[in-house]
Amino acid sequence: MAKLAINGGTPVRTSPWPKWPEVDESDVQAVSEVIRSGRWGRLGGTKSAEFEQKFAAYQGCQYGLTVSSGTAALEIALRAMKLAPGDEVIVPPYTFMATATAVLQVGALPIFVDINPRTYNLDPALIEDAITDRTRAIIPVHFGGLPCDMDPIMAIARRHGLKVLEDCSHAHGGQWKDKGLGSIGDAGAFSLMSGKNLATGEAGIITTNDPELLGWSVLYHDFWRGAVRAGSVESELPQGWTTRFPVLAGNDRTNEIEAALLLSQFAKLEDQARRRSRNGDYLNRLVAQIEGVRPLRTDPYVTRNVYHILTLQYTGEGFGGLSREKFSQALNAEGIPNSLGYLKTVYQHPVFREAETALPGGFPVKGGYYGREIDYNQVHCPEAERLCHEETLWFGQSMFLGPQSDMDDVAEAIQKIRANARELR
Repeated sequence: MAKLAINGGTPVRTSPWPKWPEVDESDVQAVSEVIRSGRWGRLGGTKSAEFEQKFAAYQGCQYGLTVSSGTAALEIALRAMKLAPGDEVIVPPYTFMATATAVLQVGALPIFVDINPRTYNLDPALIEDAITDRTRAIIPVHFGGLPCDMDPIMAIARRHGLKVLEDCSHAHGGQWKDKGLGSIGDAGAFSLMSGKNLATGEAGIITTNDPELLGWSVLYHDFWRGAVRAGSVESELPQGWTTRFPVLAGNDRTNEIEAALLLSQFAKLEDQARRRSRNGDYLNRLVAQIEGVRPLRTDPYVTRNVYHILTLQYTGEGFGGLSREKFSQALNAEGIPNSLGYLKTVYQHPVFREAETALPGGFPVKGGYYGREIDYNQVHCPEAERLCHEETLWFGQSMFLGPQSDMDDVAEAIQKIRANARELR
């Protein structure tokens, strides 16, 4: 039998994986045009508004607003939803920290509800038990690009009068029941940082079909009301909202250089989304035939998973007791890049576990000045914790941009390790 690469054998794959971002001359020309124009900021520019219109339409929304980051998109959308100190927002524990810290930034309290262990998304069956008279919103995260189960989430939100903010930072081009993600709830928040499926240096975008929510988002993203020129957002502001400095806000505008790069990269997005979806679906079919590893479940409501992260669950059957950590190392040695993903849930990090010192005055977690006081050391989401510690393996989005044969290499490497697992005991 073949010797494992981790023990000095020949790796299954030695050729490089696709690079990210995919850059060509159109990107260079787009950025150069803006630099030469001398119109670098949003003031006096046109590129930001053009990108907002195109991306919002692509996701099935009327409106888009570019902001400085995906984190800012979450925070500004929550402010636009009129959250107040002491309000509560339901969030999943298996996500990037910003999903929950954006809630803290507006003075509200994240309430963690466990995930479905077969989708890694918020479990709708657990949401209503977490709702109190202070609950104001739900943030479902389309983790890895796999759409959440939005029908029950939206039904619960309607029943209790809650806002829904979709965290779409992994989900550019993703579709639920033929609808673009970010168009189902009251708003969507996308990250556009350099590692995302649609990337510039640092940026984000809010999508919505609600003109009032858009108007408030414009105000909260730009401390000087007059800085956003007439266009996709200005024309939708309610009458009387043209006063400068009407609310307490910061400056989260994007610039024209970022927007120009986003436009040129956006022209490539649909082709990239199709490649990722095709290859990710194919790899899931291959892996489903291998005992000891399994893909996440794809439910009928999923029209398109865009695989910002493809997650496999390592259960270990047939691998002779091989640990997840050792399996991951062996797979990397075979030329198949992977990681263990999040090693902690969000609430297990110091900003929550040590809130009294990590947050100024412990606010809003400690003190109970506006709402209840929460001890996040007592929070326990068993499925999320187990998946962090035991089963999860991540494969990044750029792996899915090449030919289908790349996926055969992944499956071959897994099979090779399984057949030779005794070498690693």
